[in-house]
Amino acid sequence: MNYFSSNFKLGILGGGQLGKMLLYNTRKFDIYTCVLDPSNEAPSKLAANEFYQGDLMDFNTVYNFGKNVDVLTIEIENVNVDALEKLEQEGINVYPSSKTLRTIQNKAKQKLFYVDNNLPTAPFSRFAYKDEILTAIEHEVLDFPFVWKSAQFGYDGTGVKIVRTYSDLDDLPNVECITETLVPFKNELSVIVSRNAKGEVKVYPVVEMEFHPEANQVEYVICPARISKDIATKAELVALKASAAFEHVGLLAVEMFQTQDDDILINEVAPRPHNSGHHTIEASYTSQFEQHVRAILGLPLGNTSSKVGGIMVNLVGAEGHTGNVVYQNIEDIMDMDGVTPHIYGKKQTRPFRKMGHVTIVHEDIAEARKIAEAVKKKIKVISE
Repeated sequence: MNYFSSNFKLGILGGGQLGKMLLYNTRKFDIYTCVLDPSNEAPSKLAANEFYQGDLMDFNTVYNFGKNVDVLTIEIENVNVDALEKLEQEGINVYPSSKTLRTIQNKAKQKLFYVDNNLPTAPFSRFAYKDEILTAIEHEVLDFPFVWKSAQFGYDGTGVKIVRTYSDLDDLPNVECITETLVPFKNELSVIVSRNAKGEVKVYPVVEMEFHPEANQVEYVICPARISKDIATKAELVALKASAAFEHVGLLAVEMFQTQDDDILINEVAPRPHNSGHHTIEASYTSQFEQHVRAILGLPLGNTSSKVGGIMVNLVGAEGHTGNVVYQNIEDIMDMDGVTPHIYGKKQTRPFRKMGHVTIVHEDIAEARKIAEAVKKKIKVISE
């Protein structure tokens, strides 16, 4: 099929910043795109050839949108999977597949998938309601501390809480959830695997993630990860095994823990471009966004090697600021060598909302980390 400057239509469910960065590449290749998003102010709106506003969880909305495209992909997991399954039955290519998404959307199903496929992960229990957690604690089946995760609809640190005492349970919603053993770990790592429908696979170098202690969001992504070659190889092999088990098409970001004993445990996965791959726009031969397009269209997969060391700094809304956004001191960071800001196009800021990111490239990763710290301290995402 001719994808370039043709009548081919690529549909994208979700029009947030990931969709916007996907569209950088569809514009580059002149691939016609249609985007569906709930917000009329979605970042992807201006870059798509066709933009539709609608509920991603509504069967008819997703089904009717998908009927009019040739290939359908996602930039967010929370979409109506039943609609995707029907579209597949009618001959629309949907990547990742409804089967893959159905497993990943629910963290309990996701964890059971790891067990069934002999993929390493932290011990866990699943509960239909919060009251069942209290019963498990009372009968000494579950011990403090543990990690609580909502089975569905968690993102960017929401739907996750470390529970150390009974009082930590008070504010938790009464929903299906899982609890995990609190794993003592050295590092949080991520590996992005690209895979096409023919099963051809390429893997990006392992990255290290540093998290904000309060928001539970990634603050820094560091590539290459500051780990030994043996640990990097072990992490890559776990990610490749997960990719093979899911048989996904597109990207699979595999987030992992490196334990104190240097074991690798899968935390969770995302079948789409991911925050841990944003540095690839400047630092890699092929960005994760271009690679996702290549993979879902069956085009040759690009070179995943890094051209240079890269660090990504998330730009999130400052605490105490809600309203029209202002990027304070952005000119100062643009004056630094190797520093590139990406602004997502969200007009309204609020505390910890992802508003953009900054990439720092440098041949010396230690020096890049110092610059990243300076960037983090300098730029502020505030309101008017």
